[in-house]
Amino acid sequence: MGSDKQKLETMPTIFLGHGSPMNSIEKNDFTISLARLGESFPFPKAILMISAHWMTKGTWVTRMKAPKTIHDFHGFPKELFDIKYPAPGLPELADRIFAMGSGIPVWLDETQWGLDHGTWSVLKHMYPKADVPVVQLSLDMTKPPEYHYHLALQLRTLRKEGVLILGSGNIVHNLRLIDWELNAKPFDWAVEFDIWVRDQLVKKNHLALIHEPQNSSAGQMSIPTLDHYLPLLYVLGVSVDSDPLSFPYKGMQNGSISMRSVRFG
Repeated sequence: MGSDKQKLETMPTIFLGHGSPMNSIEKNDFTISLARLGESFPFPKAILMISAHWMTKGTWVTRMKAPKTIHDFHGFPKELFDIKYPAPGLPELADRIFAMGSGIPVWLDETQWGLDHGTWSVLKHMYPKADVPVVQLSLDMTKPPEYHYHLALQLRTLRKEGVLILGSGNIVHNLRLIDWELNAKPFDWAVEFDIWVRDQLVKKNHLALIHEPQNSSAGQMSIPTLDHYLPLLYVLGVSVDSDPLSFPYKGMQNGSISMRSVRFG
């Protein structure tokens, strides 16, 4: 990747709350914020996406040249299943990540996965032309949170090579208690945990975010499973102390889903 003659910018790294797949076809404050976000920094050479929806044993990275659009949900309108997000892959980025895996190994996926809705539902608004190559990194659900944070440390240098590293999940994600009214009043415990995460981010207290998110009843209610929370730890891991912190979007959907976005750089 370093052989390219173009000037490569150091990219920000961003965690995106993605919420319901319906956000992919709706125009609301959240999706408008995504469009603005995509225009707020230089055009990336590639995107490395860590999505809550690719859960594996072992850590895998997509290496296909033309990743398929995966509709990993059910019970939604046909319009969602008709969506195609034909962004190209970038095998050389996958190979670069594979070669970096001396401390924590990463395996190559050339046939099985693609771009799931945690990826295309947000990129559809940020880059509607699907003209940025996208590679996905999976979540090894057999490993504890500190594994994911330390794996991210290996990936930090990619930001200097023009790669936009995105995490896609939700800081609060409890589908068992969801209110199907989009703008329902947020649960008190959801607000409490969202604010706790915000405060730890502002204080740069990474250790608390790694080791303590489920230490409170609000945390246990907000992340009954870790899949939507872990992508935040990758964004933490590839950030550096000098990165300015901002929150491009703040809000709740469906009572129990935090749509907060977190940007470093």
